[in-house]
Amino acid sequence: MANILVTGANGQLGSEIKELVKNSLDSSNFYFTTSQELDITEHEKVKTFILANNIEVIINCAAYTAVDKAETEQDLADKINHLAVKNLAQIAKEKNIKLIHISTDYVYDGKNYKPYKEDDTTSPQSVYGRTKRDGEKAMQELDPQDSIIIRTSWVYSAYGNNFVKTMLRLGKEKTELGVIFDQVGSPTYAKDLAQAILEIVIEQKSNSGSQVQIYHYSNEGVLSWYDFAKEIMRMAKLECKINPIETKEYPTPASRPHYSLLNKAKIKKEFGLEIPYYKDGLDDCLRRLGERK
Repeated sequence: MANILVTGANGQLGSEIKELVKNSLDSSNFYFTTSQELDITEHEKVKTFILANNIEVIINCAAYTAVDKAETEQDLADKINHLAVKNLAQIAKEKNIKLIHISTDYVYDGKNYKPYKEDDTTSPQSVYGRTKRDGEKAMQELDPQDSIIIRTSWVYSAYGNNFVKTMLRLGKEKTELGVIFDQVGSPTYAKDLAQAILEIVIEQKSNSGSQVQIYHYSNEGVLSWYDFAKEIMRMAKLECKINPIETKEYPTPASRPHYSLLNKAKIKKEFGLEIPYYKDGLDDCLRRLGERK
């Protein structure tokens, strides 16, 4: 039985972990915290909480994820995505705690031609990506024992705000919609990622090396946002026509990777994970939302 702290408990991934734990027979003690309950940027408060509850594992789901707003809120994004991770890593190192930190495909420039491997060079093109990369580096430099970083992409869930929910709303409001077709990647159903994390934690699986290891996780499948939107409309039986548009037709403050496929061979091999196909995750999410027709 382990005492496990999950930060960012009200986010998409934290909420999915909470839901799975609620229906689990595992006897571990989970402590779910939000920024109001535990500010992970405050070293002494986090340390006090961890010691008081004898925390043995930290799953850091907390993040600043407003990609476009980060361009003008650089200090806040850096505080949450970089300095808070450094803070958690320092405590994990000192107290011999396993830290699982969630990162992003935005650490890459999106100019690759084959799925990114964990040791490919990072070159973030946005403030969000840079702060997430800096958080990774801080954790690697401190190197808490048996800890891991999981990079993921295109996260959606039955909880929170995300692309799937936006498409469902717009699909009911509009007769047609333009969606970007020249950004390619893989969606990640937060419930599937949550399940993978719990398998790693509860079964006490360790990473392959003595140093902090990086792993990639997304659902199986290769598609554009346009393809994803088309599938959402098809499954939900919405009549909204989806038109393919180029990124340049939909300018945003932050640059997005045009190609962010993640090679998942490492996490599948080392932890024995079976990763679901993206349509299976989408089907489950729509059923939970009452939108699967």
